[in-house]
Amino acid sequence: MALDIAIVTCDCYEQPAELAWYNLQVLLEDEYVADALTRQGLNAQRVSWSNSEFDWAACGGLVIRSTWDYGDRKAEFDQWLADRRPQLCMFNSYDTIRWNLDKCYLLDLERRGVRTVDTILLPRGERVSLRDLMAAHEWDEAVLKPAISAGARHTYRIDQRNPAKIEDLFSGLIGAEDFLLQPFQTSVSEAGELSLMVMGGQYTHAVVKRAQPGDFRVQDEFGGTVVPYMANPEEIAFAEAAVAACDPQPVYARVDVVRNNESELAIMELELVEPELFFRFNRAAAILLAESIVQEL
Repeated sequence: MALDIAIVTCDCYEQPAELAWYNLQVLLEDEYVADALTRQGLNAQRVSWSNSEFDWAACGGLVIRSTWDYGDRKAEFDQWLADRRPQLCMFNSYDTIRWNLDKCYLLDLERRGVRTVDTILLPRGERVSLRDLMAAHEWDEAVLKPAISAGARHTYRIDQRNPAKIEDLFSGLIGAEDFLLQPFQTSVSEAGELSLMVMGGQYTHAVVKRAQPGDFRVQDEFGGTVVPYMANPEEIAFAEAAVAACDPQPVYARVDVVRNNESELAIMELELVEPELFFRFNRAAAILLAESIVQEL
């Protein structure tokens, strides 16, 4: 049977050796997407982007879902994307993926009138003092992160207890890649980080992610927790406006939002490549995604 849509994952999720709770969660959400696409008359299958035996030319389109190893295999992933570009329809589009892989898109969004967390770009090879930058911007605490990363890789919180340690780490890392410096958002510790899902430009559902006590990282692997959240009209309008500012328009998005240190809604990240979309909390959102994909085919 010809494959209409490949639901693209990475090696560890294509055929998981261990069915631990998180692996099962990833498989379940992929199954929601596959089922929704089947309801639209499309044949869908999960496949790893680096599966050398898969015939990509025989596939009609790609939905990028959990390619979560790309940060460690960036050159290889970039080449894979470029090779697929002339062959296949991508969801989200190739141009959207390339733009969103680098967190410098936050600076683009700010220029387009979308409020984001304050962000300073630290280009690869640039020698700067993080403490001097923080002092110049009157930031007591900050977060350092790579411009291209996932899963909180090389992400560090800088405060009065550890500036020398982080400066030393930074000096060894900046020679290899671009970094971003942002003020630490106190609301992350107090209220958590909101993630609002938007399919086809329309808000569907939201969750709140909270770090475990004493940490600032909300990801599962660092002990973070996720629960459903009822977004209010202001939050929904803010998320939909952020997605509307993108060109081309994405068919799916996860808008990660915080209250910044001035108590305003601000984008922490706008995830358009391979975000976890929490379909387990709203299966109808997967159906809306499938309908949006069909409209684009």
